[in-house]
Amino acid sequence: MATQQRTIEFLLEQTAGAGGVTAKPMFGEYGVYVDGKMIGSVCDDQLFIKPTLSGRAHADPVSDAPPYPGAKPQMLIAADRWDDAEWLGELLRITAAELPTPKPRKSKRDA
Repeated sequence: MATQQRTIEFLLEQTAGAGGVTAKPMFGEYGVYVDGKMIGSVCDDQLFIKPTLSGRAHADPVSDAPPYPGAKPQMLIAADRWDDAEWLGELLRITAAELPTPKPRKSKRDA
C-alpha cells in the first residue's frame, strides 16, 4: 500500500515550524528532508526517522522497524504522536542537526 498524499500533507503541515521540511517522492513512497538533509521517510503511511542519539532521546519510548524490506531499521514514529506539532518539529530539527551535511553531487559533465 503506497503512502496517501493526505498523509504527506498532514505531516508537512504539522512540521511547518521545524523550518525547511519537504517531502520528495521516491520509489512510490516519500523521503523527508529538513533543509536539504534526508532525515527519514514515509512508507505505507508510516513515519520513519533516521536514528540519532539526540533524536532517540527525544522520541523515547520509540521502536525501530525497517521502512521497507531489506532496509536498515529506523525509528518508527507512531501516528498518535504526529498530533503534537511542537514535539514532532523538534524531533525533525534535532535529528537534522545531528546528521552530516550531504556531499555535493558531481554533475555528469564533471565525471
